[in-house]
Amino acid sequence: MTRLVLPGPTPTARDAVLLCARLARLYEDGARAVECDARAVTAPGLGAVEVLARLRLTARGRPFRVTGAGPALRALLGFVGVVELLGEPEEREPSRGVQEGVEPDDLAV
Repeated sequence: MTRLVLPGPTPTARDAVLLCARLARLYEDGARAVECDARAVTAPGLGAVEVLARLRLTARGRPFRVTGAGPALRALLGFVGVVELLGEPEEREPSRGVQEGVEPDDLAV
């Protein structure tokens, strides 16, 4: 797996442009999956949210996961409602490919 490292302690919108260009090049050069290492992000702000959102858009459905996200980054992403940028299922939400049971008296949606 190919690694992309986020700068710390606080990535900015300016970093997003460079990181997205690097991610696009990695996929163009044949990377099948990219792991984004967020361990250095120890004082995240909205710039970190923008970086992750833009990276996720740049990946366009190709395998891309974030690793090493610390408590501060997780809390910020949860607070702004975009914890899914980490590429993990949310709590109380079934993992992809898991079908919930249907009861006979359930109403159709």
